[in-house]
Amino acid sequence: MNKKSIGREMLICQCLSLLPTEDFDCRLMDYRNYKLSTKSLIKTFVSAQLDQWSSYSHMEEKLQAYPKLREEIGIKEISGSQLSRRINDLPTELVQKLFIKVVENLSELTKGLKGLPNGLGRLRIVDSTEIRLPQNLCDWANISKKQTGVKMHTRLTVASPDVVFPDKIVPSSGRLSDFESSDVMIEKSDSIYIMDRGYPSRENLQSWQEKDVSFVVRISKSLRLGILEEFTPTHPSVVRDAKVSYTVSQPPVRYVEFIDEKQRTYRILTDRFDLTDQQIMELYRARWMIELFFKWIKQHLRLTKIWSNKPQGIWNQMFLALIAYVLSLIIKLQTHSKKSPWEFFRLLQTYLFKTVSSFEKALNIKKKRTSKGRQKVPISKNKVTPELGNVAMDKKGIKKRKRR
Repeated sequence: MNKKSIGREMLICQCLSLLPTEDFDCRLMDYRNYKLSTKSLIKTFVSAQLDQWSSYSHMEEKLQAYPKLREEIGIKEISGSQLSRRINDLPTELVQKLFIKVVENLSELTKGLKGLPNGLGRLRIVDSTEIRLPQNLCDWANISKKQTGVKMHTRLTVASPDVVFPDKIVPSSGRLSDFESSDVMIEKSDSIYIMDRGYPSRENLQSWQEKDVSFVVRISKSLRLGILEEFTPTHPSVVRDAKVSYTVSQPPVRYVEFIDEKQRTYRILTDRFDLTDQQIMELYRARWMIELFFKWIKQHLRLTKIWSNKPQGIWNQMFLALIAYVLSLIIKLQTHSKKSPWEFFRLLQTYLFKTVSSFEKALNIKKKRTSKGRQKVPISKNKVTPELGNVAMDKKGIKKRKRR
């Protein structure tokens, strides 16, 4: 896995050794924080994300139980109150810088991947997800009278059908719209940007064309288009394929309208005239990958379990959760595992406090054959209602009586 960490037998120590924490070795950064350095703090919270530690007391118990982990993190003892104070005081810029470095390491590993098949290539999917917060503790994050929360604006890189990772996130209050974050999230790239209705406007479309940003975006009915040329659709689900103009000052774009299996209509705008209408449709459908990613990190990294009620603590947790995700993906690529992301992460969690060799051995275990060969057609039997026993009660057998 990592040649620099041959002496680290425990898998979680190997994971933490992949963190590029050289910038945190400066002693002036931890002036008066000699008990818990910034480097140790970050390693502690990344461990908490990888192993799904549920509370500060749970963190204390885990660290107390594994001396080798404490040695790797660089602490002798720690209390939950110290962790709580330090995560709120930790500058988010430092965690963001670490996240960028980890993503750069992952990007180097995925450099040779060609993206989605059938000529679709590498994608950048942009969207946001909302994280609900307790209203009585986080009144600073009020969205409405009954809703409190923050947003995580995310740009997801699709390097292959099985390798997707966030290369940029922007935390915000829940009041910031997707449209308002588009200038920060959409940058010049060789990849195709996939976005939903919250991002396009005449102003944004002009900006993307001026930057030579390739895009496939869903538009709302309020955006008026002028038809310049009609094309013949080649797929039965495509209703319309045309060259259109949304403004006089910019080159024309392509409009593709299709209907899905539930008869819902999608109006798509793109600057790609070299792709077929079916490829445009498949590109937009690939946007669902970011919804699955949001669901994955909320369930398996417990991003919905917030450790802090203060803005800086919450922003730090967002970055730390995604750092843990990227680390697991780096290990998956280094081990050349063909397991799905969830299967690999589940196995990683199972072996976190075991040796690296046992984890690598478990990765190579082949599933036993479950099929028993050709089976005879089962003969249907009369359905028999099972007995409920002597303890449970049932309505049957009880004398019917009126309720007075």
